[in-house]
Amino acid sequence: MIENQKVVKVIYDLYVDGETEGNEELMERATEEHPLVYCHGENMMLPMFEANLAGKEEGDEFDFRIPCEQAYGEYDETGVLTLGKEMFELDGKFDDSRVFVGNVVPMTTTDGQIVNAQVVEITEKDVTIDLNHPLAGENLHFKGKILEVRDASEAELKAIRGEGCGCGCHHDHCDGCEGCNGEC
Repeated sequence: MIENQKVVKVIYDLYVDGETEGNEELMERATEEHPLVYCHGENMMLPMFEANLAGKEEGDEFDFRIPCEQAYGEYDETGVLTLGKEMFELDGKFDDSRVFVGNVVPMTTTDGQIVNAQVVEITEKDVTIDLNHPLAGENLHFKGKILEVRDASEAELKAIRGEGCGCGCHHDHCDGCEGCNGEC
């Protein structure tokens, strides 16, 4: 049964509201070849996603909706910013290998937090970025099936929580302990 500290493997189709009323568009798919795997109760997923799966068992199917307010929030126009192209220079040149329309680039806020920004426009002088989550303003509709539910190992929990390297050695920087064979 799905509860905290269980590793859950699911397949699903994620739909969002379509252009016309009552119509939905497929936005994302997790397949048997590429399922979603997460540890329940470790803040890896939206709280409402986890709430809708809590108590379900391996083999159960699910079909639920999450309104945008309980998902990624409303779309915020103030999250669209136009910045000088010089902010995207690498070694004195505009980094067009990384900064192009549609790409997501990491940005650092004034308080040092790293956030993802999607590049939406590039002009001769400026780059316009969007800090909104790609699904902001969208009502989410998940349909899927639970493939596996198992206990999370101690090493998995440590890795998820950022406690050491995940091999069980409890070191901040592993120096090739036996448990990880120097792969940390």
